Amino acid sequence: MSIHEHLTTFHGLPVHMAGDPGAPPSDQAAWGISTDSLEESGQSFQSALDETLSQLDPGRVKALVIGYWGPGWENVTSSVAVSALTGAASRLTALEAIFLGDITSEESEISWIEHGDITPLLESFPRLRRLEVRGGSGLVLRPVRHAALEVLRFESGGLPGRVVRAVGESDLPVLRTLEMWLGEENYGGDSRPEDWAGVLAGAGLPALVELGLQDSQIQDDVAAAVAAAPIVARLEELNLSMGILTDAGAEALLSGQPLTHLRRLDLSHHYVSEAMRKRLLAALDGVEVDLGDPQDGDDDDGWRYIAVSE
Repeated sequence: MSIHEHLTTFHGLPVHMAGDPGAPPSDQAAWGISTDSLEESGQSFQSALDETLSQLDPGRVKALVIGYWGPGWENVTSSVAVSALTGAASRLTALEAIFLGDITSEESEISWIEHGDITPLLESFPRLRRLEVRGGSGLVLRPVRHAALEVLRFESGGLPGRVVRAVGESDLPVLRTLEMWLGEENYGGDSRPEDWAGVLAGAGLPALVELGLQDSQIQDDVAAAVAAAPIVARLEELNLSMGILTDAGAEALLSGQPLTHLRRLDLSHHYVSEAMRKRLLAALDGVEVDLGDPQDGDDDDGWRYIAVSE
């Protein structure tokens, strides 16, 4: 999945726009919905949704891919899409998956995608199994209970700490996959260990087996917190990729609780030395460790970068 291209598949289904030639039945595609892209005076999101649903059987739609909803520079946020979707909840009775923010860099850089409160999506769609969100500016999530959600992902150059805390305070009994791109403070990624504590304790996430805390400018601190986290003992996959992970963070992982039970550990996009890479691979023999290629960084002036920021 690339943040520079529109999705072509989602929730195991091909992405189509309603009215595409040869488009499949309503329950055999993930349906893309967006406004008239960059035209400031174009179609509203509500009218785009209405037009799409008029060409489908709403009661059979399983997945929606929500794209451009209007210009952020005119203070148009994802709240217009959230409001339209929740208003159609009584018709979208089979909806299982939503991708909110299928917006490419040509339409808006990831940290310029403007959001609001996304909690109503979880409150209005009790059968939702997957929710993925791109962008973090203005993003709000309130603690929530959801009995069906299995996958929750946040792609962001800066994920607000309040969102991370809300996930940790939520009750998500069947959630198996949680991925959060924490980002950097310049773009709103202000979370700290106290914000991650609820997730890492795992009280409200009893079924979680795949955890990603990625893309952080303080990835060493993330690694240190993970090294002592109760939730790690029941994970199958741990993803600490995309951030500024150095030998200090790698040492914290090696010095903490055992990780040999993991099936996979993703540390790609890192600043770990060759000697430390050898230690990691030796200590985690039997674990699929993805170290990718080391990033170039300047040890003298500390110039290093995360994979996704602006």
